[in-house]
Amino acid sequence: MSIDRRGFIKSAGLAGLAIGAAAGQVRGQEDVVLKLSSQEGRIPGESLREKVQRMAEWGFVGIEPHGGGLSNRVEEYQQALEGTPVSVSAVCAGYEGCIISHDEAERQKAIDTIKTLLDAVGAIGSTGLIVVPAFHGQTELSSQEARPILIDNLREVGEHAASVGTCVLLEPLNRGECYFLRQLADAAAICRDVDSEGVRMMGDFYHMGIEETSDRGAFISAGEYLRHVHLASRRRVLPGQDERSFVDGFRGLKEIGFTEYCSLECGCDGDPMEEIPKSVAFLNQQWAEA
Repeated sequence: MSIDRRGFIKSAGLAGLAIGAAAGQVRGQEDVVLKLSSQEGRIPGESLREKVQRMAEWGFVGIEPHGGGLSNRVEEYQQALEGTPVSVSAVCAGYEGCIISHDEAERQKAIDTIKTLLDAVGAIGSTGLIVVPAFHGQTELSSQEARPILIDNLREVGEHAASVGTCVLLEPLNRGECYFLRQLADAAAICRDVDSEGVRMMGDFYHMGIEETSDRGAFISAGEYLRHVHLASRRRVLPGQDERSFVDGFRGLKEIGFTEYCSLECGCDGDPMEEIPKSVAFLNQQWAEA
């Protein structure tokens, strides 16, 4: 019987997961709960307080701000969250420069602005700051040249992140957006080599659907380093608005005992006031099936 390379990798990977589970390397936690979050811009509302209150009504327990201008919004967030079950999950980008640029000045700009932003990220009790090493066109370095530079720079920003009670979250993207860091296992290996409590990683179902052979396997490969998850369908709209299943990935999250947030980062087909509650119900059902 013939089998293509992708099929072979998937079969071998799942076999390895089965062996790992049998050896006790995968820790199951049936009582792990789904902690839903959303990016601030996805939720309708005239003010941050209105958005937060609406999120609480819909069953969200986290909100994900964009990092741009966050340093001036710390008090606004603190007031908007007061008396609600909603907390800040991750903070998405908002820094300048590129941490693996071929231009040393651009690398230093990234380091400096990430550190400044981390002060605000820590002040609002956020899980961490999402950092993409480089999008297409931001660096001329090869992967072999970029990796040691990234590790050195992450040690510096990771130390600062840990000092303010948060972390940097590496985000793997898909091949259409970057050439460097596309799979969760690679991000976990970088976290391991950096060896800092201030450097962790995240996964995004949209990118994973392009780059990973198994959602469950990808999350298990991330293991202890995984601190945040982005939710989006195959078309990058709300979960439940196309055929994208989340059950396999949710099984992986349960097996590693994931206790952090799963956050909407997506568009919406239709009226968000009607469609977002439907998506919440869909995700809760998918979690129950996992």
